[in-house]
Amino acid sequence: MKLIECVPNFSEGRDMAVLEKIAAAIKEVNGVTLLDMDPGADTNRTVFTFIGSPDGIREAAFRAIKKGSELIDMTKHSGAHARMGATDVCPFIPVSGVTMEECVKISEEVGERVARELHIPVYLYEYSAKCEERTNLANIREGEYEGLSEKLKDPRWKPDFGEAVFNPGSGATVMGAREFLIAYNINLNTTDAKMAKSIANTIREKGKVKRDAAGKIVKDSEGNKVMEPGLFNHCKATGWYIDQYKQAQVTMNLTNYKVTPPHLVFDAVCDLASKMGLRVTGSELVGLIPLEAMLMAGTYYLEKQGKSAGIPDSDIIRTAIQSLGLEDISPFEPKKKIIEYYISDRPDALTEMTIKGFCDELSTDSPAPGGGSVAALCGALSAALSAMVSNLTYGKKGYTQHNKTMDEIGRKGQELKKEFVYAIDKDTDAFNELMAVIKTKAKTPEEEAEKAARLEEATKKATLVPMETLELTIGAMEIALTAAKLGNKNSVSDAGVAALCAQAAAKSAYYNVVINLQNISDESFKKEIGAKAEEILAKAYKMSDEVQTAVDVVLGIKQTAGIA
Repeated sequence: MKLIECVPNFSEGRDMAVLEKIAAAIKEVNGVTLLDMDPGADTNRTVFTFIGSPDGIREAAFRAIKKGSELIDMTKHSGAHARMGATDVCPFIPVSGVTMEECVKISEEVGERVARELHIPVYLYEYSAKCEERTNLANIREGEYEGLSEKLKDPRWKPDFGEAVFNPGSGATVMGAREFLIAYNINLNTTDAKMAKSIANTIREKGKVKRDAAGKIVKDSEGNKVMEPGLFNHCKATGWYIDQYKQAQVTMNLTNYKVTPPHLVFDAVCDLASKMGLRVTGSELVGLIPLEAMLMAGTYYLEKQGKSAGIPDSDIIRTAIQSLGLEDISPFEPKKKIIEYYISDRPDALTEMTIKGFCDELSTDSPAPGGGSVAALCGALSAALSAMVSNLTYGKKGYTQHNKTMDEIGRKGQELKKEFVYAIDKDTDAFNELMAVIKTKAKTPEEEAEKAARLEEATKKATLVPMETLELTIGAMEIALTAAKLGNKNSVSDAGVAALCAQAAAKSAYYNVVINLQNISDESFKKEIGAKAEEILAKAYKMSDEVQTAVDVVLGIKQTAGIA
């Protein structure tokens, strides 16, 4: 699932009617979910947070900025927060299945459109910046709105998009791509905010003032205080006392969890607190967190325990919650705190059905779900079985020499399982999109031509989804083979069934590719995909035979003509 977060800041925090109209512009875009709207009266500024697909985010960001330009007049704006435009800053943040480079590209595309259609100068910052000076938002915003007219006359501050012409009503907008920010607090068994601040100063990137052996502040030759670097980069932290909780907290913003994840900071704070005679009682997430960060934490603690991480995500997340003490203050509900889970509430999804419900739905006269979804289901069952064998082998007497391999199989099996499960609904969705195009009425030759083009694209999409399933079966075969050869002998039959399920998935997906190719007019596409599908299917069958032979040897089954 490709997910991007967008967090535009608008220079309006008092007029709720204006803010609701901006929110409506975001909500009307398909594939986008508005997570939060946080207005501030004193700052006269509102932070919107929404998440969605790349296409959805691209469109929603533009519509929000457009609506803001229509409703916010910067000539009348005042507020405590630094700002230079109606839409002051608009960052794009990769959350899942998306690279930073893709977010940079989207920031450039939206920036170009904003400048071209709305005549608002646009500057790029953070990862999107074209020069070092513009990486830092504060540098670009220096002088704020009031100094923008003169700033635009300076060749050094020519906008990245648009003309260097002052737009009195909208000012200028800063746009770019950045990492996800995690707001995270660690709870201490004290009410002393100074002790919390002392720990914060040690861990934060800025660090703390250096002192000599006598405790005096060390200064350089020019009389400036010398700073000792903190333990973690991308960490902004301080300490405070929360009366509601009756305890002090080390509160922080982690601006790049891939470099400085919460679990490493948590362990460091535990060590520092212990040296001060304190104890960490738990921690607290403010807002949402990416699934990846929770899985990183759970996997980290499982590895410390000598356990395999080749288990379902729900179990890894439970380990993270318990290890970080995330329920110290209030219950931690993954569906409300993990971004991917928060927005994936789709009660009509096939994957939310019971087995009986899915089979009942499958048996009706509706053409979807059909063979493509069943192919993906077979693949998911295969990957799950191989993961099961790995977990029944890891750490067991006589098999510990294969722990590393079994852990790898388990992890890969869980990832493949997720991809196959996702494809169950994805295949049905692609078919439904195709049917929607087919049902579209065209009255003119132009509409007929447009429908034909849309039909071709929809059919290609309906072909590529089972093609992805077919490609995934090779990975499923690989782990089934390793499970059969090195896994617990008491579970070797399960490895064999995993291979057979993967083989069924491969042939089923292949059938769906072939039947859809017959309705595509693009001959080069048909030739390329058709040849690739045949090659993968042949490889899948060959690997399946290898697994079955390995299983038969262990079980003492004699090969019989016509029976593999």
